[in-house]
Parts: sequence; C-alpha cells; structure tokens
Amino acid sequence: MKILVIGGGVSAERDVSLRSSKAVYDALIAIGHEAYLYDWDGTKEWLIENVSLFDQIFPILHGVGGEDGTIQKILVDLNARYLGTDMDHSILCMDKQKTRDILAGHSILVPFGEVVTFDQYRNHDLYNKPHVLKPVDGGSSIDTFIYPDIAFREIDQVKQSFATENSYLLEEYIEGIETTVPVLDGKVMPMIEIVPPQDELFDYENKYNGKTAELCPPQNVDAAVQQQMQELAQSVHEIMGCRHLSRTDMIFSDGKIYVLEINTMPGLTAQSLFPLSARTLGLSFEELVDHMVTIVGKDS
Repeated sequence: MKILVIGGGVSAERDVSLRSSKAVYDALIAIGHEAYLYDWDGTKEWLIENVSLFDQIFPILHGVGGEDGTIQKILVDLNARYLGTDMDHSILCMDKQKTRDILAGHSILVPFGEVVTFDQYRNHDLYNKPHVLKPVDGGSSIDTFIYPDIAFREIDQVKQSFATENSYLLEEYIEGIETTVPVLDGKVMPMIEIVPPQDELFDYENKYNGKTAELCPPQNVDAAVQQQMQELAQSVHEIMGCRHLSRTDMIFSDGKIYVLEINTMPGLTAQSLFPLSARTLGLSFEELVDHMVTIVGKDS
C-alpha cells in the first residue's frame, strides 16, 4: 500500500504532530508499506499535485489546520481516501462550546461554563472561583489556564492570551480523577487514568515531560465506573460523528462523570495515550497502525 503521512502543520501543536507523524511513518515502513512523510506548511499546491499518487492519506495533524476541517476539505476536494473524522464533524468537534452543547443535549454531563471575552471574564461569577480557561477551538493544553487556586492566577498572561484568541471557554474547575478513553473503528478501548506529579496539574508541560503517570488499567477507578466511562466515550464518538478513531477526556468527581472534550486525531507517538491503550489489548504500535490502514481501506 502506498501511503502519504502528513505531519507538521500550522498549529501550536506542530512539534507534537511531527513526532506523531514520524512514528506512524516509521511503523508503516516497518510493516512493509510504501510510505512518504510530508511536512505540511498549510498550503495546497504540493498536495494537489501529489495526493493522487497515494492509495491512502494519513493526516497526522493536531489542532488548527489538522483537526478543524481544513486538511479534510483539501483531501475531500482531491477525492482522497484519508484517516480520521470527516470535514463537517471535524469542524464540530474542534469547537468546544458546540461540542458541549451537543453533549448536554444528549444528557451527558459537562462542566458548567461559557464562552467569554476578557471583560466578561473579569465580571463573571467564576472569576473568583476555581476555574479553567481554554481556547474555544484549540486542540491541546496550549494556552490553557487551570486555576484550582485563584491566588496563583497570572492575570497579565491571561490578558495577553485573550488579545490573541479574543474569546475563551471559561469552565468551572472540577477536582477529581482525570481519565481518557480511546475509540478505534467504533470499538471502545481500555481507559487510561492520568496522575499528574504530586501537587501539580495535568497541563501542557506535564502532558509531555514524562512526569505524569499514565495508568492502564486504572488503579483508582473501580471496574463499574470504568465500564460507564468506556460506554460514555463510545456514545460521544457516535454522537459527535467521529470516524476511525477518537479519544474522549473525562473526569470522575463525587460519583459523577464529566466529559471535558474529544480529540479527533490524538497523539500517535509510541509513548502517547492512544497507543498505550492499544498495548493493553496486546496491539503493538505497528499493529495499531496497520489496523488503521485496514480501517481506511474498508471505506473504499
């Protein structure tokens, strides 16, 4: 199979995408596929000229440009067979507020919150309470502010980020057990419990510095709750119209399960959460990637 792996992109998550796409490319080569790795700069010209040469396209891109329907529209216009959620549902999943509204409409619990400007934030009821600020259409923890204790708020940095983003999603801070559940080819996978370093948060730094413990199977969530979370992740995958793969982030607090967000192209390095869950099922990284090739092939 001749497969184009697209990495890089134009978002703040470019470096993570480069690592993910290189890992996927290496796996494809290892299992005998003819693969090519392309560092995408956000333009169409090279893709227009070359996409037709490949049997499948793996857009291993995170955040803006990669998970928001942009690359998907280009590939649809080129009649390409590609991995991941389609254009319309990528746009939907990337918008955290629309995702929250849809899930709430299906009686799925999400944290209380709303989209605010900086002035609205300063006058909001949550301003002086533990809260989280995150870009409405961001794909990771970049430019996300988590304040379980508002005494440590960096208001100048927050104001600067608002100047860039204009508006943010403001949510109540919920203390509990953080988890994530992948779905592959419509089938739910083992849940992962995320344990940040002592007295620290699961922010962007701790997501990638190797200090966070990623427990699969979980150690602090009983089997019944794990099953509920897995069923919920599968429901979210279906409700949001995801295709091929997704990963739903949740938090368990005081007997309740809150859905935080859904990722339509989760990290795919050998150390990422999605492959960790697959390894619990006995799938090596190469076997996981080969299964993705099979999934895309089924859509032909």
